[in-house]
Amino acid sequence: MFLARRPSPEEIRQFIERSKTFGLSYDQIGIAKESPRGFKVDEVCAVIGQGEGIFARAKEAITRWKQFDLGWVELHPSGAPIEVGTVVAVLVRHLGFWSLNGCRIVYLLNESENQTGFGFAYGTLTNHSELGEEIFEVRLNPESQEVTYRIRAASKPRAALAVLGYPYTRLCQERFRRDSIAAMRSASGTDFSL
Repeated sequence: MFLARRPSPEEIRQFIERSKTFGLSYDQIGIAKESPRGFKVDEVCAVIGQGEGIFARAKEAITRWKQFDLGWVELHPSGAPIEVGTVVAVLVRHLGFWSLNGCRIVYLLNESENQTGFGFAYGTLTNHSELGEEIFEVRLNPESQEVTYRIRAASKPRAALAVLGYPYTRLCQERFRRDSIAAMRSASGTDFSL
C-alpha cells in the first residue's frame, strides 16, 4: 500500500489486523532457498563479529527485529514474536511517499543439534508491493568463530508502482541489505568492519 503521508499508529495496527486474513502472494513456501524462474534472487553474507558472545547477541538481535532499525525502514509491531504465522508490517519511507507492506513468517531456521545457526524467513502477503520471500539468518562458524549475517531473497515486483519503478526498487533492496548488515553489527555490539 502506497501512501502520501506516514500512517498513524492506529492505521498501522488496522493494516496488520487486516493482513492476518490475507494469503501469501506466491505459491510455494521455500522459494528463497531456491532460485525460482522469474524471480530475482539476491544474497549477501557478511561477517558481523567473532565468538559465542557476539553470536548470542546476534541471535537476540534477530529475535528483536534489529535488522530493520534503519531509520527509513520500520517493522511493526516492534515486539512481534519469531514464530511461524506471525504477521508484520514493513513501513518504508521513499522519496516523498511511504509504503506499508504485509509479511508472514513462513519457516524458522534452527540447527537444534549444535546451535550454530538461527533465523527465519518471511513471505509477502497480497498487500505487499513485492512478491517473494526473504531469509534472515545468523551463523557461528565453529572453527573460525566468525559470526555471519545472511540475507537471501527471491522477489519480483507485484504492485503497478513497483513494476514502473523497478530500478528504484532494486536500489532500495540493495540499500536495505547494506543498512541491515550495519544495523546487525551495531545490535551485536561490534564495529567490526571488513
